[in-house]
Amino acid sequence: MIKMKVISEVLGSPQEHVDKTLYLLLNKIKERKELQVSNEHVFKAEKMEDKPLFTGFLEYELKIETIDTLVDFCFDFMPSSIEILEPDELELKAMSVSDLFNELLAKLHNNDMLLRSALVELSLLKKNMNEQ
Repeated sequence: MIKMKVISEVLGSPQEHVDKTLYLLLNKIKERKELQVSNEHVFKAEKMEDKPLFTGFLEYELKIETIDTLVDFCFDFMPSSIEILEPDELELKAMSVSDLFNELLAKLHNNDMLLRSALVELSLLKKNMNEQ
């Protein structure tokens, strides 16, 4: 098992929405069978000094079985930070590392494709708006 401390942050407005989203995020994480959550603490949203936004965060411990699960978790939930608590050392086989990086690259390429599609749609919307 890999045990880690995780911090997940939510930014938005109004304050009530951020607070509600923190609990929704925690519940979504807990729904995943492969993620064992413990010692969770929700920090209520506070107003940012320089912006009209609120930020709140979760701090929790997470236990997982594999590095692949960790990569999936990071892509699916985008935590602000993770700190691996146990074990002190991880031993990975070359094939596992290859699989891990190929999965990582596939997800990065997928995200890149989604971003490019969104940019094309935005460009078309701007062009159509300017023509009217």
